[in-house]
Amino acid sequence: MSGASSHPEWHPSEPASQSGSADSRASADYTGAAHPPESADAATPARRAYHLTLDGRRFKELIKAGYQWLRAQEAIVNSYNVYPVPDGDTGTNMMHTMRSAWESIAELEERNIGAIAKAVSYGALRGSRGNSGIILSQIWRGFARSVDHKDVCDAQDIALALREAVSTAYAGVNNPVEGTMLTVIREVAESAEQTVSRSHDLRELLRTMTRAAYESVQRTPTLLKILKEAGVVDSGGYGLYVILDGMSRFLSGQPLGEEHVAADKGIIAAGPQAEGGYGYDVQYLIYAPADRPLDVSQIRRDIEAMGDCPLVMGDERMVKVHVHVPDPGVPLSYGAKLGSLRDVVVEDMQAQSESFLPGVPRGSGQSQTLPPTEIAIIAVASGEGLIRAFKDVGARIVIHGGQTMNPSVDDFLKAIQQANARHVILLPNNGNIIMTAQQAAQLSEVPAKVVPTRTIPQGIAAAIAFNFERDVEGNLRLMSEAAGRVITCEITRATRTVTVDGVSAREGQLIGLIDDRLALAGDELEMLTSELLEQAGAAERELITLYHGNDLPRSQAEFITNQMRQRFPDQVIDLYEGQQAHYYFIIGIE
Repeated sequence: MSGASSHPEWHPSEPASQSGSADSRASADYTGAAHPPESADAATPARRAYHLTLDGRRFKELIKAGYQWLRAQEAIVNSYNVYPVPDGDTGTNMMHTMRSAWESIAELEERNIGAIAKAVSYGALRGSRGNSGIILSQIWRGFARSVDHKDVCDAQDIALALREAVSTAYAGVNNPVEGTMLTVIREVAESAEQTVSRSHDLRELLRTMTRAAYESVQRTPTLLKILKEAGVVDSGGYGLYVILDGMSRFLSGQPLGEEHVAADKGIIAAGPQAEGGYGYDVQYLIYAPADRPLDVSQIRRDIEAMGDCPLVMGDERMVKVHVHVPDPGVPLSYGAKLGSLRDVVVEDMQAQSESFLPGVPRGSGQSQTLPPTEIAIIAVASGEGLIRAFKDVGARIVIHGGQTMNPSVDDFLKAIQQANARHVILLPNNGNIIMTAQQAAQLSEVPAKVVPTRTIPQGIAAAIAFNFERDVEGNLRLMSEAAGRVITCEITRATRTVTVDGVSAREGQLIGLIDDRLALAGDELEMLTSELLEQAGAAERELITLYHGNDLPRSQAEFITNQMRQRFPDQVIDLYEGQQAHYYFIIGIE
């Protein structure tokens, strides 16, 4: 599907109005986000108002368009992660949530908008991943509640539904923070209310909403200091803008960057990619030769012509390139002709997609029917070593997931059923998965509770504290107390040059985090590990447990561990093979 509408009811006899929203690859006023859509006044030459209604069939088209455009811009949304870690996943989580919403309506021929919206809400909820996905599902839940039992909606109905969406989304967050996607949806709803006071044209309403979303996103750094410090806008808010922009682009006949969405599985078959697959994700840095500065504008144009999700940033000395292509050799050869290539990453997105099929909890012995039990622990982990560690300390089911692979509500619900227990305790082990686990616990027919573990070491400590002789409430207390005593350190590499939390890091430099906050940057792994442990107060604790990842050879991990034993002689220091991606070490301090 090219994105052009074939339905005349969207296009009255006068010239079709154009939303004018620019491609998200263009340079940003603040960070590289898309230029804003043109104003409604500039985009409506005839200035005649059209009082249109929206039925289920038309709403279905808009959902599909929003999903397609978000899928095309997924990498860009991910790139606005505050911390420069290699696993920002807001775009991925929102895309999978919208994919599930689309799958729930792809085969429906219903014209009743209330019925379609209800199906969208259900699909988004079951498929929601991460905090951004949960909030997005709550937005659709509130919208669906408002239009329930309606055959069609007019502009006033849409404005009222957005107000209900805002109320539902804010109510679903324990501590709402301004400068996030909550702010963006609220300001979109406010703009909708202002628009319907003067016009009933649904196309003008959507244009106004899209521009309001863009402007709200651009303001997020003024509301959240950490966004301004990191030089990014809120990624969840930007994802909302992309969804609305996709809908606007569809109505004005602009391309959405993908050929079609397969209705049976919701998988996009991208036009420029290899048939039947997603192609390759290519990233690299170009360092200019001493005698020839780089032309960033020309590089951007050339990379945009090569494939999807292009992102080109930098200056005449160094340029960061990201693009999705069927043949990775093309952008690599191009970059090599311009200068020195460094930090080259080439990933097979088809293989990644196949490894991320939802609904299949992983871990040894989980394919067979489990015997009944009173209380079962279900944990989330990524990396075969970490999965084994959770099984060793009593987890009955380990859902394969974590950073970049946040499990959905549906994944949790399937695991709860598979556990075959009278009661279930969920260990999300990631701050971005807690809301998903809590949502699953609310929906589960089997009584389920969540210990809100934010890290792998917290989850392992909680699982160790479980006592089979205690009831659920008693164990929740024990496990929460054990998790609360753990300090977590992580070591990875910065994905961009940034200053956050008062710490400056260069792109590609080693960085250390303490309880999810950037603490240190350095160039030597052993020294950074030692300084990180010292800053985390390891000398005042008893046990230090290091889990080394796939990118660190066992011999080097053992050498660094022995050095830490000399540096901290009064502590017990253990080393385990975690096999996690991205992180050289995940460290628990107790």
